[in-house]
Amino acid sequence: MRITVNRNADTPIYLQIKNQLRDMIFSGVLPVDFLLPPERSLARELGVNRSTVIKAYQELKADGLADSHVGKGTVVLPQTARVPAAADRYINPLPWYQLFTESITASHDTIISDIMARTGRDVISFAGGIPAPGLYPVAVLEEIQAELFRTAGQELFLHSPVEGCYPLRESIVQLLRQRQIAAAAKDIVVLSGSQQGLDFAARIFIRPGDTVIVEEPTFFGAIQIFRSAGARVIGVPIDKDGLRTDVLEALLVRHKPKFIYTLPTFQNPSGISLSLQRRYELLDLAYQHQLPILEDDPYGELYYDTTPVPSLKALDRHGYVIYLSTFSKALFLGLRVGWVTAPPQVLAKFAHLKQMTDLHVNTPAQLLLDAFIRRGHYERHVARLRQEYAGRRNAMLKALDKYKVPGIGWNKPAGGYYIWCRLPDNIVRHKLVANAAKRGVVFLPGEAFYPDGTQGDTHIRLNYTFAEPEQIDNGIKYLLQAVKETTCANYEEECQHALKPLV
Repeated sequence: MRITVNRNADTPIYLQIKNQLRDMIFSGVLPVDFLLPPERSLARELGVNRSTVIKAYQELKADGLADSHVGKGTVVLPQTARVPAAADRYINPLPWYQLFTESITASHDTIISDIMARTGRDVISFAGGIPAPGLYPVAVLEEIQAELFRTAGQELFLHSPVEGCYPLRESIVQLLRQRQIAAAAKDIVVLSGSQQGLDFAARIFIRPGDTVIVEEPTFFGAIQIFRSAGARVIGVPIDKDGLRTDVLEALLVRHKPKFIYTLPTFQNPSGISLSLQRRYELLDLAYQHQLPILEDDPYGELYYDTTPVPSLKALDRHGYVIYLSTFSKALFLGLRVGWVTAPPQVLAKFAHLKQMTDLHVNTPAQLLLDAFIRRGHYERHVARLRQEYAGRRNAMLKALDKYKVPGIGWNKPAGGYYIWCRLPDNIVRHKLVANAAKRGVVFLPGEAFYPDGTQGDTHIRLNYTFAEPEQIDNGIKYLLQAVKETTCANYEEECQHALKPLV
């Protein structure tokens, strides 16, 4: 048995002895029942104090590798973990669902992954909030990336600050100024998409049992995140001017929420924008009740008629608004780069969670975006999107009017991604999804956007940015054929059962 001691090492000598004995036991060099040298003998051989060897043996005993017997000394114990199980031994399946936390068990909605899967050549998808792939500025980004490989070198693959690369934050400041938001680079934390911002806000502010106020309808991803954090999600109805502040005021008194979540500009799914008057009313209520506002603004740059009114963050003079935005809607989802600007106390918590979650946003994407913005490509690209998406919106509105069926209605959004479409009252909604899918058309049912899940069955959300212009007319034609087929006139028995009065 050969043990070496390095007196210049940082590892204590007793651990050096213990570790070498442990390795010999595991490797089989020291078999079961092997008698280890007496403490005095090993201490003399290694030139160390006896207490050092005693401590090494105690560590072996604590790990279940050896045991001492009076009159026999210290012996190596059998290592049962090293004995392979019999080939025919039955192993019970691991009960995974019993191990999950309550919050993750309750969250089983797969709507986002389902949307991502519902794309393909044989499908006309009006379901996802996805930018048009044909408009991606691939050539420009390829040129910038090639240049970065030549000039940035190793920096391209190094870590970046938790808050994000400073040059990119400076570029985001310029974008915010165009939105009338005053901020400095230090006021920004770069995120892995605004969805991460929603998750961080939930983790920062929500305790189980807290209440969060949202618009009704609202983004289903936010509903999922807030509920997973244990929040009770309360909806406030909207009208043509956005969130109804008259209803909100009573709810604030009754429920005392942690914060208000809102998409005030080209709202998802309705496409409605909160009027300027309502924005001031919402801010005034927040000030009165000392309530933060979480403003989600992924679509504000995509206006097609007139420039939208200033964001809540631009109007806020008292630091109540936490502002989230993203590059996913103006560029493409694969980037996963968004940002938050908020009061310094809040930003510090976002940065702390960013560090714990994934350290920082990937460096190549940040450097690529920074160069794309600084060279004016971003502004030109967004201008092109406004023109292209306005054309696709108009094509969908024209098709809806062309193939219109009785009882159907829709809004004309001034920007964003979506048309919020009302179905006939006599529709059998759960049959509509299947009938449309048979025709190769997918959309998003309205109930996904309501906190209680019991409303919205009279609406569907139609995205007009992802489908090619030539697909939109056919897609709407097939969809409205499915609507016509799925009315109670064609499912008379089922509708009679559904409408049977309770007495």
